[in-house]
This record gives sequence, C-alpha cells and structure tokens, in this order.
Amino acid sequence: MDREQAGKIHEHLLDAMRAINRANEVMFDLDKETCKTFAEHIGNIVFDVHGGMLRIIYDQFPDLKPVSDEIPEICSTLQWEDVRLPPPSITEADVDGIIFSVLKPQWRKTAMILLQALEKSEERGWPIEDEVFAARLEVLAEAGRIDHQGYLRYWRHSEVQLQP
Repeated sequence: MDREQAGKIHEHLLDAMRAINRANEVMFDLDKETCKTFAEHIGNIVFDVHGGMLRIIYDQFPDLKPVSDEIPEICSTLQWEDVRLPPPSITEADVDGIIFSVLKPQWRKTAMILLQALEKSEERGWPIEDEVFAARLEVLAEAGRIDHQGYLRYWRHSEVQLQP
C-alpha cells in the first residue's frame, strides 16, 4: 500500500466512523433491550476500525494520524479503598467476576468495558456504579491481572484487555 492508497482508505474509514457515531447516537434513543442488542456489535466495529485498520495505516504512515483536539479528562477519582459495596451480599469477587466476564483478549476502550460491566450489574439488580468498576479495574491492572494502556482514569483514552 502506498501513501496515496492509504490516504484514500483512511478517509473512507473516518467517514465510516462518523456514520457509526451517528447510528450510535440514534441507538441510545431505542429501548434498553434493542440498544443492548446493537452495543456489542458497534463496539466490535469500532475496535476493528480503530484497533485494526487505522492502526495499520498509522503504523505505516504516522503523518495521517490526526492530532486530537479533545483534551482527556479524568472521569473518576474514586479509589478502591474508598469503595463501599452495597451490603450484604455483593463481594469484591462478584465485582471481579463481572469485569472479567466483559473483558476480551483484544484491546477495548475502558469506557466500553465500564458500560458493559454496568449493564451486567443492572441485569443482576446490583446497584454498582461505573466508578466502582473503574476503581477495581485500576487495582486489577496494578496487580498485573489485566493488561492496560493509557491512564485508566481517562476512560475514553485508555484501553484494557485480558492477559494474553
């Protein structure tokens, strides 16, 4: 692939991502079940485009990578030691179980993992906040139980995956 071909592919992929983002916005106006049906598929598409195809292009042609004008911001400052799980039956192992059930062996945005963990928690009727899952992700990353890249408090600008 030469630079010109990469540039054309790059523009089409960015157009596709803009379309996916518009579809995603509409999707959140749907009922919860329908939204959930689409969420994982959209997450996979986004990962394949960003984590796969665009990454290949940017590795070969770094000048095509746009400079983001979005400033990362900390989404939560909650520390695991400050977490109080809802009594009496929800345990640390339960929180870990939900997290590991949504992690994949491929990189996923931290925000996506937190959203999926929150949905699993709601399915079980557990009142656990996304910040609790985020604090636990940090502990799991620090302990080397999961892989991560980026600063995990920037949910949209960091990624996590299962250990290879």
